[in-house]
Amino acid sequence: MMPAAGLEALDSRGAPVLASVGAGLSWDNSTSHNVTFPEPLPVLSVLLPVVYSVICAVGLVGNTAVIYVILRAPKMKTVTHVFILNLAIADELFALVLTVSTAEHLLQGWPFGEPLCKLALAIDHYSISSSAYFLAALSLDRYLVVLATTQSRRTPWRTVRRAKVDSLCVWLGVTVMVLPFLSFARVYSNELQVTSCGLSFPRPERAWFKASRIYTLVLGFAVPMGTLCVLYGDLLRRLQALHLPSGAKALDRAKRKGTVLVLAVLAVGLLCWTPFHLASVVALTTDLPQTPLLIAISYGITGLGYARSCLNPFLYAFLDVSFRRNVHANCRCLGA
Repeated sequence: MMPAAGLEALDSRGAPVLASVGAGLSWDNSTSHNVTFPEPLPVLSVLLPVVYSVICAVGLVGNTAVIYVILRAPKMKTVTHVFILNLAIADELFALVLTVSTAEHLLQGWPFGEPLCKLALAIDHYSISSSAYFLAALSLDRYLVVLATTQSRRTPWRTVRRAKVDSLCVWLGVTVMVLPFLSFARVYSNELQVTSCGLSFPRPERAWFKASRIYTLVLGFAVPMGTLCVLYGDLLRRLQALHLPSGAKALDRAKRKGTVLVLAVLAVGLLCWTPFHLASVVALTTDLPQTPLLIAISYGITGLGYARSCLNPFLYAFLDVSFRRNVHANCRCLGA
């Protein structure tokens, strides 16, 4: 039976985050890879490929629909939808990598060679980090819009072209961010001669492993999500201190129209990713015993992080009237 694989972004492709640093982690300096992850429980060996397959299918179909509708609909060429489009592309990349992860679980090993290993691991980190930063971009845009509305100011700088440039900057920044993981990625065999795709660190391996976790935690989660908390905290403070006449109907419409969608997407992202990163902190600061319950919880937390990539299309369908109308219009065109 195949041990959980070692891609690092989610301890990738399903390795239990809580058990990956602590009693369940083996550091054998006589080997090149030095990391042995605990073997999943028998029920998880069956359940994980099923769950991953469902997430892959829903994520690929849902995000492909989002990309298609936004690119096809003239009325969806807005700043908000530019960021949503890029977020859907990031989620689509993640779902594609998850198909490879599912195949690895089913085949009980990594048969795809080292070049694809490096590519899969890089895209894994790439999609996860870019998702967090596009959530930050969405929230920053919404913050500036509501702030401008409260101060009765126009926003001539808020253009679709500017949003495209900002999106390109996010992709370039994340590319630089994931380069270290690309250099450490390799295919190795454990003591059972099962091949896996993971990170191979120089000595001292334990210190490098923890440093990679902290690097991902800070740049891939704490920075973008901390920025969001500061922005929305400041926005709430300003709104509470603001006294607007006539019930502030214009502001109320501005808050409801786009902000509810952005907040819903942000809330889902935080709900899915916060447990994983909190578990990373626990794993880095404590020495936990490797128990069946801990392994099951770890896989559950990791699965929750994976699931985020397929949830956003449902939010757009329920909360974005323009998106829903364009989906119906495209369905009618395809059926004609």
